[in-house]
Amino acid sequence: MADRSSAQHQAWLRSFHQAAPGAPRLLCLPHAGGSASFFFSLSKALSPAVDVLAAQYPGRQDRREDPVAGSVQELAQGVFRALDERDDTPLALFGHSMGAMVGFELARLLEAAGRPPAVFFASGRRSPSARSTETLYAGDDARLLEEVTKLDGTDAALLQDEEMLELILPALRADYHVVETYERTPGPGLSCPLVVMTGDADPRLTPDEAGAWSEETDGPFELHVYPGAHFYLVAQQQAVLARIEATLRRLGLTDEVAV
Repeated sequence: MADRSSAQHQAWLRSFHQAAPGAPRLLCLPHAGGSASFFFSLSKALSPAVDVLAAQYPGRQDRREDPVAGSVQELAQGVFRALDERDDTPLALFGHSMGAMVGFELARLLEAAGRPPAVFFASGRRSPSARSTETLYAGDDARLLEEVTKLDGTDAALLQDEEMLELILPALRADYHVVETYERTPGPGLSCPLVVMTGDADPRLTPDEAGAWSEETDGPFELHVYPGAHFYLVAQQQAVLARIEATLRRLGLTDEVAV
């Protein structure tokens, strides 16, 4: 990326492995409570054929002192501003759970700017038009942690460590706030290809609900259902990697990728 030294880029976007010159870029957007490092293994598997970047949202880890975002749109705008508008490297998006919502709003910003993503992979989340009726963000810590434990996306040992909880809870609650108060703003959907992935035993999402994403794009649409719950993509990493690689290859963005 031409402007990798910019403060905005360094704050919002992380790169873990060196990519080959001219490699297409895959920008990964984490789930609620998640961080850029969640995508380290995906980056390792796809490099150097794909330049994997991962978003680091404010309020966590090395950005703990940065003010948390107040909305999904604010998160999308932060990532959007971190991207170099002069860079014409093909860009694909991958968002899991909350990251799928951020990815949708980011894709809309990119399309409005005349820089549409090559493809958007939306994982583990209902479509943007589905309104949430939950208010876990406003409840007590115990209820919020119960939900996180049920989804099995956070190391159980961390949830038992009081010092770690003090560091984790503010960002986690802020993320649940932006998820549960999200409203799709009026305006067009997407024109880029949309690949939706979900687990067949996700307690927060049925395959039919995942299929409703088809109404959010005028471009090609695919739905892929894998064995597993909300974090199916951990156990099914090889299958998810194969889907990403096959899609990028079909779009002419890369040659074979060893996964």
